[in-house]
Amino acid sequence: MQVYAVGGAIRDSLLGRPSQDRDYVVVGATPAEMEAAGYKPVGKDFPVFLHPRTREEYALARTERKTAAGYKGFDFYCAPDVTLEEDLVRRDLTINAMAREVGPDGALTGPVIDPFGGRRDLEARLFRHVSEAFVEDPVRILRVGRFAARFADFQVAPETALLMRAMVDGGEVDALVAERVWQELARGLMETRPSRMFEVLRACGALARLLPELDRLWGVPQRADHHPEVDTGVHVMMVIDTAAAMGAPLPVRFAALAHDLGKGTTPEDVLPRHLGHEQRGVELLTAVCQRLRVPNDCRDLALLVAREHGNIHRSDTFGAAALVRLLERCDALRKPERFAQALQACEADVRGRLGFETRAYPQAARLSAAREAAAGVDAGAIARACGNDVERIRERVHEARVAAVQARLEP
Repeated sequence: MQVYAVGGAIRDSLLGRPSQDRDYVVVGATPAEMEAAGYKPVGKDFPVFLHPRTREEYALARTERKTAAGYKGFDFYCAPDVTLEEDLVRRDLTINAMAREVGPDGALTGPVIDPFGGRRDLEARLFRHVSEAFVEDPVRILRVGRFAARFADFQVAPETALLMRAMVDGGEVDALVAERVWQELARGLMETRPSRMFEVLRACGALARLLPELDRLWGVPQRADHHPEVDTGVHVMMVIDTAAAMGAPLPVRFAALAHDLGKGTTPEDVLPRHLGHEQRGVELLTAVCQRLRVPNDCRDLALLVAREHGNIHRSDTFGAAALVRLLERCDALRKPERFAQALQACEADVRGRLGFETRAYPQAARLSAAREAAAGVDAGAIARACGNDVERIRERVHEARVAAVQARLEP
């Protein structure tokens, strides 16, 4: 039995980057031998075991055979005669197909095992597929995009780009299940330069198949006085990179990605204006969230930002009554954390424009102060004073909130 650390841990060590976890491959062992050594079996599709002490996952070396479309259509073969190289050749990219032996104490020993030129491609800053087996798993297209978002100075090797395009044209991407698409998109959004993921997906045609609502934004013009970058697709990419630079959580980054989908359906005869794009965007985004099974927190924030971002931007001109109506529409009093995230997404929207990168966003502080003032109103006391008249209670609470916000805004 020989144990090897493979994949990202080796890649990251060569790049001088920290690695969160290790993947282990065991060569020359059977499932029975693993269990006899104290490992606990957990794998469903192929033998994976938990280390008896560290609880890290150890997989038996395996080969794969494509049996059906999609990323689940594989048969796996695991046996002591499967070599390390046979296991590595089935991996996605050369930079992820390197290994080092693991000693009895868990330390890495010996040289880097690199049968497919991973170190060469690290130095050249290239994502290159290991073998033609790459085409058998469409998730790998998404993974290349995600790695591009993490390693922003890497490029896709020309031959790999052609292979990815052929996979899209062959319909492999269409076989992906929604949960896996969302998982990879979410992970890509949380990388340093999420725009790179969407550039890669767009270049091979995958974005048009997975997110046509986003793909159609490129080439759609906006008013240059508000958007010096003009192109809506370029703007959205700047917004998600701004959100990433702000350290925003996933719901904010997804809201940033999806806030302008409605601009892709603006009639050509009214361009570069986009009247009513917010409501059109809400309808498109609702369908996207259903199709990709987007988690509720990401969906709800994105829909809020798509609907209200224009009003939030203009709120610096609102009086107290308009501010309270906006707060109530956003459910800001009951859900202050979500409202704070909406303000963060809107700030990224403003700063994600050419020449606006350091622009201040005073709307956030003004709206936060207004929300705090409105939240200080004792709705319970007003309800007790109004008896059971629900409509009167609602009116009196609203009036009290407006008065409180007016008092807060007065110099």
